[in-house]
Amino acid sequence: MPSKKPTPKVQLPDREDGGSVVLERRTQRTKPPQMFQVVMLNDDFTPMEFVVMVLQEFFSKDRESATQIMLKIHLDGKGVCGVYSKDVAATKVDQVMDAARKAGHPLQCISEPVE
Repeated sequence: MPSKKPTPKVQLPDREDGGSVVLERRTQRTKPPQMFQVVMLNDDFTPMEFVVMVLQEFFSKDRESATQIMLKIHLDGKGVCGVYSKDVAATKVDQVMDAARKAGHPLQCISEPVE
């Protein structure tokens, strides 16, 4: 037969003597979650138009912003597409890599912690 744990007794103050209980509230500070940036890497084979399309579709960029990021990737070798929580960043990387693979392009995309 399983043994029951004794339940602790709570003693309430006597209301007739006007006694009261004051609880001290301690604020707990939690750190915001670590954020990750999704970075696309340049290659010499993926068409620029495909990169712009991926930026528009998976990162909700307008045509102008997508073109600016694509040019940064092309000129600097890599470019940040967005900053997200770890899970969202990993999903974005998977979506980009899957779309590139299906289209036959060697486009590479990674996520890295934001410092």
